[in-house]
Amino acid sequence: MEKQFFQAPSVYVGEVVIQVTDLQRSLQFYREIVGFQYVDQTERKAILSADGKTPLLILVQPEGVTEKEERKTGLYHFAILLPSRDDLSSFLRHLVEKGVPIGASDHLVSEALYFSDPDGNGIEVYRDREASQWGWQEGKVAMATLPLDGKGLLAVSDEKWSTLPTGTIIGHIHLHVSDLEKTEAFYLEGLGFDLVTRYPGALFMSTNGYHHHIGANVWNGVGAPPPSESSVGLRWFTLEFPSEESLEETVNTLQKIGAPVEEKDDGFFTADPSQNRIYMRVK
Repeated sequence: MEKQFFQAPSVYVGEVVIQVTDLQRSLQFYREIVGFQYVDQTERKAILSADGKTPLLILVQPEGVTEKEERKTGLYHFAILLPSRDDLSSFLRHLVEKGVPIGASDHLVSEALYFSDPDGNGIEVYRDREASQWGWQEGKVAMATLPLDGKGLLAVSDEKWSTLPTGTIIGHIHLHVSDLEKTEAFYLEGLGFDLVTRYPGALFMSTNGYHHHIGANVWNGVGAPPPSESSVGLRWFTLEFPSEESLEETVNTLQKIGAPVEEKDDGFFTADPSQNRIYMRVK
């Protein structure tokens, strides 16, 4: 993991807030299967971390929560970035031993494992190859979806998995959206991200030369509607800005293009054209 993509001057995802139907069931899953630690918990909310203090994932069980709605905008997956390939090797063995159904891909820039929580919220756990190994041409990074060398990955480490290692972060978020053109305009013109690659039906965007901090796809259908507020899924995610000046400049730009902006606490809420909510703040 190369830290320059998750510190100034980068803008990156810091926390993800998701809605679940059964907080205790989800806590058991995220602690025993993924390896999160508690930070704090109330009756309807739990804050989880990799180091016991820095929030990464917040689970919320709202009153009247409903099961995940299919073919809607919202969360495709949130992605947990591990510090090393050794860590991913241990985690893969752990998932296999626990009998968790998984998908796996080699994306050239990274190696990734995919699975879902008990409510169907998508999760990716991955490790990055060194940035010097990424292929760039005319401002676009080479990415692909290739079979993962699972046997080779398992052979890297025989360490037993216990908890997420210190240094684990949210590497990116991937969203279902209703319209790629509007999404591209919002994230590039409004939030100042760069478009770094395209897939059929998908965009990948980043700041400061990362392979992607945000992915967006229309695989649930062009024109897909947003889920109801009570539905399982994404509540919001945070974008961490390097300075008050950069945040204020972005807020002004969002207002100029007609995007919603609401000041709250020490930051601002906005929403993309598919109503995926974003909390912007200074790290």
